[in-house]
Amino acid sequence: MTQREVLTWEMFGDASRELAQAIADDGYQPDLIMSIARGGLIPAGAISYALGIKNVHVMNVEFYTGVDERLPMPVMLPPVPQPVDLSGATVLVIDDVADTGGTLDLVRDFCHSHVKETRCAVIYEKSRSIVKSDYVWKRTDDWIDFPWSSKPQIASFGAPAE
Repeated sequence: MTQREVLTWEMFGDASRELAQAIADDGYQPDLIMSIARGGLIPAGAISYALGIKNVHVMNVEFYTGVDERLPMPVMLPPVPQPVDLSGATVLVIDDVADTGGTLDLVRDFCHSHVKETRCAVIYEKSRSIVKSDYVWKRTDDWIDFPWSSKPQIASFGAPAE
C-alpha cells in the first residue's frame, strides 16, 4: 500500500499563508501568478489573496491520470497564455506538488523566454523532483491526499472518470 500524506482544509489554510509569508519575507514581488491547473488553482487563489496579487493566469497541463499514474510527459492544453501578456514580468508559478517536477519544468520553460524572472512555489515537494522550488511548505515522498481531490468524482463532464 502506498504511504499517504493527508492535507486537510485547515492545514491547507496554514500552508498557503506560510508560503505567502515566505515569499513576502524573501522580498520577491511577482507581477503575476501563473497557476498550474488543476492542482495549483486553489493554492494560487489563496496565495494571490494573501499577497494582494490580482493578476493570475492559468496554464492547463495534463500529466496525472490516476494515483501515481501519469502520461510519459506533461502536455499543455489550450488555452495557452499569450507570451505578450507575460512580457518582462516577474512570475510566481504555483502548483500543489512538485512530484517528478515535469509539470513545473514545462511551465517554467514556457515562461522563461518571455519573462524577467520566474520562481516556483508548491505546497509539497518530493525528493525526486527535477525542479527544486523556491518556496516549499513541506517535503515528502508519500502520495498526497489533497482536500480538493481526495473524494470520488460526482460526475464526469467531458472527461473520463479518474
